Amino acid sequence: MSDDEDFMQESDEEQYDFEYEEDDDEDSGDVDIENKYYSAKQLKLSNPEEAIEEFLGMPALEQEKSEWGFKGLKQAIKLEFKLSRYDSAADHFEELLTYVKSAVTRNYSEKSINNMLDYIEKGADGKDAVKSMEKFYSLTLQSFQSTNNERLWLKTNIKLAKLMLDRKEYSAVSKKLHELHAACQNEDGSDDSNKGTYSLEVYALEIQMLAETKNNKQLKTLYQRALKVKSAVPHPRVMGIIRECGGKMHMSEENWKEAQSDFFESFRNYDEAGSLQRIQVLKYLLLTTMLMKSDINPFDSQETKPYKSDPRISAMTELVDAYQRDDVHAYEKVLQGNQDILADPFIAENIDEVTRNMRTKGVLKLIAPYTRMRLSRLAQQLKISEPEVQDILGFLIIDGKIKGKINQREGILEITSDADAERTQTLQSLTSSISTLFSAVLREGEGFRALEQSTGDETIFDSPMGGGGLRGLLRGPGSKKGKERIALA
Repeated sequence: MSDDEDFMQESDEEQYDFEYEEDDDEDSGDVDIENKYYSAKQLKLSNPEEAIEEFLGMPALEQEKSEWGFKGLKQAIKLEFKLSRYDSAADHFEELLTYVKSAVTRNYSEKSINNMLDYIEKGADGKDAVKSMEKFYSLTLQSFQSTNNERLWLKTNIKLAKLMLDRKEYSAVSKKLHELHAACQNEDGSDDSNKGTYSLEVYALEIQMLAETKNNKQLKTLYQRALKVKSAVPHPRVMGIIRECGGKMHMSEENWKEAQSDFFESFRNYDEAGSLQRIQVLKYLLLTTMLMKSDINPFDSQETKPYKSDPRISAMTELVDAYQRDDVHAYEKVLQGNQDILADPFIAENIDEVTRNMRTKGVLKLIAPYTRMRLSRLAQQLKISEPEVQDILGFLIIDGKIKGKINQREGILEITSDADAERTQTLQSLTSSISTLFSAVLREGEGFRALEQSTGDETIFDSPMGGGGLRGLLRGPGSKKGKERIALA
């Protein structure tokens, strides 16, 4: 795409359009200026310095401000910004704004200015460039404040709020968002249905800010409110932002299913908009697949299938594959060999839970055939420290997934056999049954009755069942004959 074919991201009340600005070939009445313009365009690639001089020389040839002078300044500003001449670009942009009242139509000037702001936003990759952007926005707002052009005012302020958000100036962002919300609402405080598209953009910015500041309570309310806006056909990039932040919110609540749904919708919207953020969100989608402990292949869907072999997500794909195969060694190898995965703070924050789940499955798999195992052996097999192994084992014992105990002195895990436990339980049940039977027979029933006889030092036990019963002699140690009478209740 040539420089004069500016990418247009239209922010109308009803829809966004992708438009390309085309040079008007109509005769302006000044052939010299027109020839100078096209001659300068030929120099843009080969000699940008000379091209800038040619473009800037066009206004001097005008008898009065015309469309050709506007076009020349526009081309010069883009080249100056590209060559990091930010101050000169801002000065000439201020001159360009003097053309919008009479030299060009309102729609053409609005689209051109909006395209210009998009162009410098994409090209601003340093502190000086960002500072220059703020000046561009300020000049635009000053110029269009008197013309009552509400659409361009909203677009420019939204861009300014985004710039502040990128610089993490949250206090300034909050003030600007409050101003924008008021501009998109009716007098009763409800959302203006005619400005639904702008409302969603403002919601997206505020949701981003709340996500960055981890204000999940307000984020949840605003997220649900944004999804209820039906009076607009939003640009997919805006919905991608809202859904991405919603997914992160659900992740913080450990609501993996809702997070996966939001990340998928975010990826789909970013993909439709052609945004590079789709790759990062696809990584988040793969992360939730592991946190959900799902065996479903995330690349089975039509939307994600084309990215299965994309080298930018190959490491995350390998992690998912190892996780679903319960291959702890492969998982650790991929994680250690691709530390760039952790460059994203969100992934770094949540991958620990996945790693813990993976190591837990590895521990259970390793100890399955044994009743005793050294912690050092487990640590060696999993390639982690003994304290980490002990922490995992402690969790498994408390959770009831391992029946045993840790001998910390010897550094050994002692596992209780299920067979021994069943045998012990059976013996305890048998002992309890015998005790109950003994109590019923000797205490509660009339199985034996002690009959006292007045003569002799003997206690005679008779059974009411006849036949003389059972006779026993209990001799007490206190008697002269070594006998004592004992009555059993």
